[in-house]
Amino acid sequence: MFEYLLFLLLLLPCLAFAAWASARVNSTYAKYDRVQTRSCMTGYDTATRLMRNRGVSGIAVNRVEGRLTDHYNPSKKVVNLSMSTYGSASVAAVAVAAHEVGHVMQKQTGYIPYKIRNVLVPLTNIGSRLALPVILVGLLLDIFWVSAPHPYGQWAVYIGIALYGLSTLFMLATLPVEFNASRRAKKMLVDEGILEPEELPAAGKVLSAAALTYVASLLVSLLYFLRFALIFASLVRRD
Repeated sequence: MFEYLLFLLLLLPCLAFAAWASARVNSTYAKYDRVQTRSCMTGYDTATRLMRNRGVSGIAVNRVEGRLTDHYNPSKKVVNLSMSTYGSASVAAVAVAAHEVGHVMQKQTGYIPYKIRNVLVPLTNIGSRLALPVILVGLLLDIFWVSAPHPYGQWAVYIGIALYGLSTLFMLATLPVEFNASRRAKKMLVDEGILEPEELPAAGKVLSAAALTYVASLLVSLLYFLRFALIFASLVRRD
């Protein structure tokens, strides 16, 4: 009981930080989405120009529904820009578009953390979907089959913890990838003259706010993984 109460005490500030980070990225984007770039280039213009001038071909730039739904899909060779980014000539829009091109350049240059994250993607998709159900099933099996000849429930819990651990590992690998993409974005924007040096701090604030959401997700994931690890330890001690 004490361990669970401690878990809740740690979880609440992490959830509060996650909510604050989400609100901050939205408010920061909204603020600098009202600041037009001096170059008058849109998010689409930015993405296509940055890739063209770096010899990148075969990557399409598409518009997708939503706000801040921007992402690079390497398997389909497409940079998807949200409605709020694609046709906007704001500082926020070009910063986000350049960030996605940063991911393109990571793939082009063979950036090692990016490769590691991509390897984890299919495993993470499995882990994130099955981990919690498997753990819950395992705990139920352990409760109702306590007298069974084999520890079926415990093995289900172990598998669930391992699957959830893959998701946590993916989030951990994501941080350096996202920070690096932002650094690349700021350098490319200035090098190409899309943003003036005095406009760069505003773009940096947008990218830093977005990075906070990844930090918050990692903290929550790590805390849950610690909780599951303690369950694992208690089962081992009981054995």
